[in-house]
Amino acid sequence: MNDNKIINLIETTLNEKKLQDINYIRYTFYELKVKYNLTDEELDRFLILIRAKLENESYKVYFTDAKYTYDNAYRKVQSNEILIAINEN
Repeated sequence: MNDNKIINLIETTLNEKKLQDINYIRYTFYELKVKYNLTDEELDRFLILIRAKLENESYKVYFTDAKYTYDNAYRKVQSNEILIAINEN
């Protein structure tokens, strides 16, 4: 999958996730590796590109095992989750 296809996947999935909850974005291992069948290399590129996009949109981005606070609760990105993004606005 080339960068254009990865960017298209980011745009499509991110728009769907923002419609569900604009303040909390979650990508799971199942979603990226199984549903979208990303290779390890494609997944790495996906994460680099989406992180830059989300940070430019004022999101704080967390990856597997990172700790964060959301909704007045301390949480941890679980092993089945690849990325969590929290809107800082």
